[in-house]
Amino acid sequence: MSLQTDALVELWGEPLGRRPDRIHSVSSDSRSDLKGALFVPLVGERFDGHQFLDAARIGGAAAAVAQRDRLSAERVQALAREGNWALWLVEDTLVALQELARVWRRQSPAAVVAVTGSAGKTTTRELIRAALGSLGEVVASRGNENNDVGAPGTLLRATPQSAALVVEMGMRGLGEIERLSRCAEPDVAVITNIGTAHIGRLGSREAIAQAKCEITAALQPGGLVVIPAGDPLLEQALAAVWSGPVERVALADEIPQLAASTPPPTLVGTLLGTEGSEGTAPALRLSRPGEKALPLEAPPLTLPLDGRHNARNLLLAIATALHLGVNPADLRHLEVQLPGGRSRRLSVGGVCLLDETYNASPEAVLASLELLAAGGGRRYAVLGTMLELGERSLELHGLVARRVQDLGLDGLVIVADGAEGDAMAAAAAGLPRLRRVTTPEAAAAPLLPWLVPGDTVLLKASRGVALERLIPILEQGLSKEALPSA
Repeated sequence: MSLQTDALVELWGEPLGRRPDRIHSVSSDSRSDLKGALFVPLVGERFDGHQFLDAARIGGAAAAVAQRDRLSAERVQALAREGNWALWLVEDTLVALQELARVWRRQSPAAVVAVTGSAGKTTTRELIRAALGSLGEVVASRGNENNDVGAPGTLLRATPQSAALVVEMGMRGLGEIERLSRCAEPDVAVITNIGTAHIGRLGSREAIAQAKCEITAALQPGGLVVIPAGDPLLEQALAAVWSGPVERVALADEIPQLAASTPPPTLVGTLLGTEGSEGTAPALRLSRPGEKALPLEAPPLTLPLDGRHNARNLLLAIATALHLGVNPADLRHLEVQLPGGRSRRLSVGGVCLLDETYNASPEAVLASLELLAAGGGRRYAVLGTMLELGERSLELHGLVARRVQDLGLDGLVIVADGAEGDAMAAAAAGLPRLRRVTTPEAAAAPLLPWLVPGDTVLLKASRGVALERLIPILEQGLSKEALPSA
């Protein structure tokens, strides 16, 4: 896919130098293949991409944009005289990157799905990617590609063969998701939930709901919002900014607990079979509520990921896929590959490690504890600090530790110092095995002697804790010699 430079002239006026007819790609990395590309030098606290303008030109870039405040008049003239390329001067290259992504998105026939929420964004993104696979090529956000730089990068990877784009949208404050929505102009907006992640920055769940609903700011006319049913806070925030179609999903056995004041679900999943030793139901049957609640014309779906929370995330993906024309039969067996530290199971020495080390919010920790509790054998949790919870931090750390005790788990290792560690230790004081350490590596000392074949261990904490550092120590300790029998 390429871009006619007439569209860029409409954005920024005529460039300095010789304007190419078309731009074949857009990049902010001077080390990438820049032949025929438009180079966008970004500016950060510790870097300035403008120092690589010459490297970009030599590397074959057809054009570049540059911030006026970053170049002297002499430097601008020198760049404009250099060979067969063009230079546009703009006020902010990050804004220019987002404008480019919007133009690129508008010329693509691909459907655009935007995904946000307090927890489960990346998992839901990957479930949607898998659910849309029968449509053709699906381009989705990679890694942490969910911010002011990453989301445009996802859109700019669209090709003429792309059938769908799945853009994850994170945020650290009000206004960020609105910018990303105006960049992506989505056809479908998915909100996984409204929780307490980043409540330390935003101050309340009401503010978090407002921020998440910014995803509708540039939703296409006739577009669709997909949400879990039964959250009055989300419904209120959404109603303030969106009056178009909404698809609400729910698990059948949870419908009686949904708030009566909220609209009913429009897509329901019934978990089939009994939960096994790994805490997951084998299949999900879909139905549209009505007088007879008839099932959709498709066999039950195999659940690609463990846990009820992931069954809910799957329903969000299914609703999106059905709206975009996917045949229900094509959803029967989905294969999902998640980035490291999310829904990963490791088996070492007969012990199952549930690797959820990538990040943590209270809602995500509680969901992971439910998954752990549904399994067989003895069950242990290693929980670290959850960051950015503000004034509610002690309350929420106590909440998750108390849940460990309520679920009857066999032990807990707390990786937290300070007041958060105190709150967790106090809330879990009745556990048969309870230890507190201050580093991930130190958690191995109390944990390894507890473990025997058949046990399961959950590892979960905020990214800043780096709890993944514990995994190789456990792997070494568990595989060093045969563990004793239970």
